Amino acid sequence: MLTREAAVERFGRPRDFRLVFTNGVFDLLHRGHVASFAAARALGDCLIVAVNSDESTRRLKGESRPYQSQADRAGVLASIRYVDAVTIFDEDTPEDLIKALLPDVLVKGADYTEEQIAGAPAVREAGGEVALVKLAPGLSSSELVRRIREG
Repeated sequence: MLTREAAVERFGRPRDFRLVFTNGVFDLLHRGHVASFAAARALGDCLIVAVNSDESTRRLKGESRPYQSQADRAGVLASIRYVDAVTIFDEDTPEDLIKALLPDVLVKGADYTEEQIAGAPAVREAGGEVALVKLAPGLSSSELVRRIREG
């Protein structure tokens, strides 16, 4: 796992590779996440995943979340072969981190629109692109939570 400063130093501009960036809470990792990481990584040479901190997750998802600590989530993500680096952000969105890195490709799931994606205008203005990756049908963290609660 990289600190924000180390991530910007290692992956910021100028660079001689195509950087892909995605972000999320990734509290209950599932096959759909891994498929989206594979699709994202295929769009460039290096994939960095930014993870909401525990505090950020609580603000966004409620006091019962996260189910796993930021260190545990980052550790699992770092073990995925499509992921080249992981960093954590404490804000509600990774917009400041995206502006510091200016990735060549900013990726989110197809359940978003470009207008909903933090940092998309900055990436576009810097000559990058925004990509929406197809989601695996029937796979979502919300669905996992529902099934667990129903037993």
